[in-house]
Amino acid sequence: MKIRTFEGGLDKNFTYLVTGGDSPQSVIIDAAVPVEHLVQSVGNNRLTPVSLLITHTHHDHIVYLREYQQAFPNLKVHLWRHNNHYLKQQNLSHLDMIHVGSLKFTVIHTPGHTPDSVCYLVERKLFTGDTLFVGRTGRTIGATSDTRQLYRSVYSKILTLPGNTVIYPGHNYGDVQTITLEENKKISPLLRATDEDDFVKRMKEYEQSRRKLN
Repeated sequence: MKIRTFEGGLDKNFTYLVTGGDSPQSVIIDAAVPVEHLVQSVGNNRLTPVSLLITHTHHDHIVYLREYQQAFPNLKVHLWRHNNHYLKQQNLSHLDMIHVGSLKFTVIHTPGHTPDSVCYLVERKLFTGDTLFVGRTGRTIGATSDTRQLYRSVYSKILTLPGNTVIYPGHNYGDVQTITLEENKKISPLLRATDEDDFVKRMKEYEQSRRKLN
């Protein structure tokens, strides 16, 4: 498996281009950077993007979705059950499997940052969107966010994965672009909560520390 990383968009966003084996079929994670960033790589490597996996529908992660569909006409759009009707939209459910060539992605519904947040697991690589970053979890300050729900998503669905699982987040907010779950626990107080109430307390303290910096 090969993962190509593109950074840009509205806020140090990542878009990923994933291929497996010798198949030209490839998968895009989030439509967050201008499509021309991908077109050259796709052409140079003779790739055929066939699936676009959306981690959640905050604007910065889907801002270039229409352009991606125009550039890659065969692209199927996979996202959590959503009322918008994109061309070739495929609504997802928890633990769905998405097969592209030799790649097999498992859908993990991880609400909290948003109700429609999804992570995608393939070969111990986890694309986490805004659910989990290097050094911390996503934030829960939005109108549809839920800190307790995020705790359950992160602690019951993500941190139960093998420690050598590598996360690929939706933004470049850390000292490194990717990190294993085991290493991320060591550097993030938000990933060492003793229980749900402790996590809520730690999140509150984290937001207070952010306000002091502004």
